[in-house]
Amino acid sequence: MKHHRFAHEFVELMPGQLQEGVLYVSMEYATAIHRCACGCGEKVVTPISPTDWSLQFDGDTITLSPSIGNWNFACRSHYWIERGCVRWAANMSQQAIEHGRARDRQNKARYFGVANPPPQVSGAASPIEQPEVSRAEPSQSKGGRGLWSSLKEWWKR
Repeated sequence: MKHHRFAHEFVELMPGQLQEGVLYVSMEYATAIHRCACGCGEKVVTPISPTDWSLQFDGDTITLSPSIGNWNFACRSHYWIERGCVRWAANMSQQAIEHGRARDRQNKARYFGVANPPPQVSGAASPIEQPEVSRAEPSQSKGGRGLWSSLKEWWKR
């Protein structure tokens, strides 16, 4: 079932079972996780960092920015979560996705001071399959250490 709204829950550690329509936020691990808004059931991991997503909490609702593009999932859904509401976006061509991924790698390299970022091998799996999106702007949040180890352990459950 497609979701049109997300409730949010602040947690330290992610629960073993994710509820549909709930955006779990761990400030300690600078990560937000939810089930895909299209209803396919896939886990969507959005790291909160200067080169990934930003999170805004207005005291009542949460906004994740930029959009979430689940290009590695069969559903290939693309949406924003703004003030708890899902705003659907158009699908992107593979060429546009690759362009966005290249721009993301360049932005990360620039942020971390890497002169020549290595090109990503097409089809290579990351430690955790994350949604890939074009990121329009960096966030101002700071992430914690040990994030990927914790997420990989959680993902295996």
